[in-house]
Amino acid sequence: PENNRRRRGSKVKQTKTMLKLEFLDHVGEDEREREERRGAEAAAQRFFTGGAAAAGCPTATSFPFELPSPVMPAGGFLRACFDKPGAPKAPKFAHGTTTLGFVFEKGVVIAVDSRSTMGPYVASGTVKKVIEINQYLLGTMAGGAADCSFWERELGRQCRLYELSNKQRVSVSAASKMLSLMLLNYRGQGLSVGTMIAGWDDKQGPGLYYVDDDGTRLKGNLFSVGSGSTHAYGVLDSGWRWDLSEEEALELGRRAIYHATHRDAYTGGIVNVYIIKEGGWQKISADDCMQLHYTRYKGPRGNFTFNKELQLVDAV
Repeated sequence: PENNRRRRGSKVKQTKTMLKLEFLDHVGEDEREREERRGAEAAAQRFFTGGAAAAGCPTATSFPFELPSPVMPAGGFLRACFDKPGAPKAPKFAHGTTTLGFVFEKGVVIAVDSRSTMGPYVASGTVKKVIEINQYLLGTMAGGAADCSFWERELGRQCRLYELSNKQRVSVSAASKMLSLMLLNYRGQGLSVGTMIAGWDDKQGPGLYYVDDDGTRLKGNLFSVGSGSTHAYGVLDSGWRWDLSEEEALELGRRAIYHATHRDAYTGGIVNVYIIKEGGWQKISADDCMQLHYTRYKGPRGNFTFNKELQLVDAV
């Protein structure tokens, strides 16, 4: 009887698979791609919430650290410290940056600045705002530097575990879903994350997703995140099209970040440009925004004269 039940179960499973394949052939390629994407996301979610836990690996609900209970949100902590007589003025945790990404016919372009600010104070001019998750996936940083760096590196670890368990590379869609699930578990706990996950996989080709600290996950062809994003969007909206050449796409990303550095005081430093193609990501350039202003883009110079090393030669 046990063998008969197994044979019947196997036949039912085969029948369901055949019906599913016939359905996909009937509805066409678009529905087939959507079904493959949903399958990849479901596999990632099963691994993330079940398989990894069974293997003793930390998941979204079993990290190797625990939050104090009850957890006081960041806003409540500040009010408890500063909303009382004689207390000093509460600090304002202002963030500033500009990151962007867009998909075009030949891949994905990612461009970022490198300035880190704490309100009006420039903390650093050489921050690496692109996190290299693996050879085919990149993540950007906007918000709290520590939060973005930690969770995207944790995503890299989870993606590696997924590859070892499933013997295949994680898709861009599944990776963004992993990060979204992780951040959703800490929603309302004071995280500050606004990131883009970009990459290339064999099933869907180039992909770009926006993920933030409340678990929001959006797919799109063009995103810009940060205090200078409105300036970058102005350049991107006027210059982006699907059939851009590789040189045009790289120049568009570089110019959009440059304009943000010129108009937004919280954006500056080095303009880093990456491209992701079928063979993986590649860093194309790292240009100082000041050199771009006075050499490539010919910004207004007034009555000042500079040499190639940007040293003041003459002033009237």
